[in-house]
Amino acid sequence: MGDVEAKRKWSFGIDDLNGTLVQNFFAELLGTMFLIIFCVGSANSVALLSLGANSPAYYLTISMAFGLGIGGIVHILSSTSGGNVNPAVSLALFLDGRISLLVALAYIVAQFAGGFAGAGILYGLGNFGDNEIPPMGQNIIIIPEHIDVVHAFFLEVFGTMFLILTILATIDESRGHAPSYLQPLAIGLAILVMHIFLIPFTNCAINPVRGTVWNVVTGKADEKTLIFLFAPFVGSLVAVPLNLVFFTKH
Repeated sequence: MGDVEAKRKWSFGIDDLNGTLVQNFFAELLGTMFLIIFCVGSANSVALLSLGANSPAYYLTISMAFGLGIGGIVHILSSTSGGNVNPAVSLALFLDGRISLLVALAYIVAQFAGGFAGAGILYGLGNFGDNEIPPMGQNIIIIPEHIDVVHAFFLEVFGTMFLILTILATIDESRGHAPSYLQPLAIGLAILVMHIFLIPFTNCAINPVRGTVWNVVTGKADEKTLIFLFAPFVGSLVAVPLNLVFFTKH
C-alpha cells in the first residue's frame, strides 16, 4: 500500500497529453451519452409511466435502470478511462491523486459534451416537440412543500458522498480487489440505493451532468438547477478527505 500511495500524487499532467487521453476522452463522451439516453430515457418510458409517476414500482424500476445501466457503462469503459461518466467522480479521483488535473478537466469536458449530445438525441428520438406527453426525469425539488433548496442541496451532497466513498473503496488497492465485474456492480448498487432514497425528493442527480443537461434541453432549467450542478462537487470535496481519514488503512 505504501508504494502505491507514494505513486499517487497531484500533478498537472503534461505527460498525459497523448493518444491515450484522446481515446479516453471519447470513451467518457460516449459513456455519458449512453447514460443520458438509456437511463434518463427510462424515466420517459410510456410503459413505466403507466405505473404512475408517484408509485413505488416506478421509483424502483427507474432506480434499477440507473444503477444497473451505469454499472454496465462503467464495465464497458473500465479498460480505457475507467468509466467516470460523472464530473464529481473525476474531481474525486483527481483529489485522491489517481488522475492528473489535465485528465480530470478533459474528462469533465467530455462528460458534459456527451451529456448534452445524449439529451439532444433523447429529446429528438422521443419526439417531445410534437408529443402530448411532456418529457420526464428532470432534476427538480419534487415536493417543495416538504423540502426547500437547502434540504435538496444537502440531500444531493450526502448522496454523492456515498457514491464517491463506494468508488474509492472499490478501487482501494489495500483491499486486494482484483479488477473484475464486481467493482462496476458495487458502484451500480450504490447508485440504485441512492435513487431509491433520493427520487422522492430531488429525482436523484448525484452527477452534475445528469442534474443539468436534461433540464436545459427540455427547457426546465432555472436557478434551482444550480443545486444539481454544484452539490455533487461539494460531495466529492467532502468524501475524499473523509475516506482518507476514516476508511483508509494507515
